[in-house]
Amino acid sequence: MNQPIALGKSKHAGSASSRQAIPRVLHLINGEHFSGAERVQDLLGMTLPDIGYDVGFACLKPRLFPEKRQSENELFETPMRSKLDFKTIRKISHEARQGRFEILHAHTPRTLMAGSLIKRKLGLPLIYHVHSPVGHDSTRSFANRINRFVESWSARQVDHFICVSDSIRDYMLSIGHPAEKLTTVPNGVSVVNGTPERVAPSQVWTLGTTALFRPRKGTEVLLQALAILRERQYDVRLLAVGPFETPDYESKIQKLVSELGLADAIEWTGFVSDVAQQFQRMDAFVLPSLFGEGLPMVILEAMALGTPVISAEVEGVNQAIRGGTDGLIFRPGDANALADCVVDLIEKRYDWQALRQSALDRQRTQFSDVSMAHGVAEVYQNLLSEQRA
Repeated sequence: MNQPIALGKSKHAGSASSRQAIPRVLHLINGEHFSGAERVQDLLGMTLPDIGYDVGFACLKPRLFPEKRQSENELFETPMRSKLDFKTIRKISHEARQGRFEILHAHTPRTLMAGSLIKRKLGLPLIYHVHSPVGHDSTRSFANRINRFVESWSARQVDHFICVSDSIRDYMLSIGHPAEKLTTVPNGVSVVNGTPERVAPSQVWTLGTTALFRPRKGTEVLLQALAILRERQYDVRLLAVGPFETPDYESKIQKLVSELGLADAIEWTGFVSDVAQQFQRMDAFVLPSLFGEGLPMVILEAMALGTPVISAEVEGVNQAIRGGTDGLIFRPGDANALADCVVDLIEKRYDWQALRQSALDRQRTQFSDVSMAHGVAEVYQNLLSEQRA
């Protein structure tokens, strides 16, 4: 299972000799989902080779990532059946040694633990990409404590931390990590050239959201806001894009939909590969998260396609969205405040077209996949220079 998956050669990889001429980085990823963090890794796989770094993936929970990714980099499926699966650690160490990788880059507590053990064996520098505040990443307090312990124990082996937003950097400072080992590299997404012209709707408004639906994503708040809007006689519908984390949570949400009388007002798509097409169907994108974000990729994807954003004020959001300029912001968990933001758009208290254009410009200049890759590459370069010195 630890052999490279035959999904085609990377368009960036070139010959074996040319690959060895540039630094090779092994990204350690989970892979059971294909949500925000996995999309960051996929984009880095496609963009880093263009600026001088060859990328490989070791997938510890291979389910969706090998199938859904767009990158064609070398990928090893190395299932890690528990956090103490030392057989898998040996397999990844073997691949890292054989592939002449020079840097390990972890993205989750599980992969950080694996990376810390591999570093002990091989002596490779280790980077940890912090995508969310692990101490309050979910509604499962026990799981949060376990992940926080794993992260804390493994982080002693980390040479440098990449934080996806200033709020995540502040969080890492607050739990004792030294400032000199923390660098903020904001998330980014691909720039969309030739974005189709659009106009604000005159009658029916389609709100959209996309997520791996789970309790901290605030779906209940969005449904309550939708019910409030319909009670106020606004013709508003919801396009919900993405899968549910568990069947139990899906049942809970569908029960609430029934209680609120919203069944005829919502379209659930499940997982889709072409998220961009779904954003084009939304008149406004809503992020109702309660907590536990870093710098949400879905906000940047909406901005890249000129879909105005209405977001809860959670970690990282203010770094991307300037309230009233690039989108609208409301208090987390407040369905009435969310409904009021939608009304402000419908009643033209904010210029829909101006929000759209400002978000497009901001994403292109500050939150592109290229700017993200250059920020990550600078961390690599500094780390390798220190190692060689």
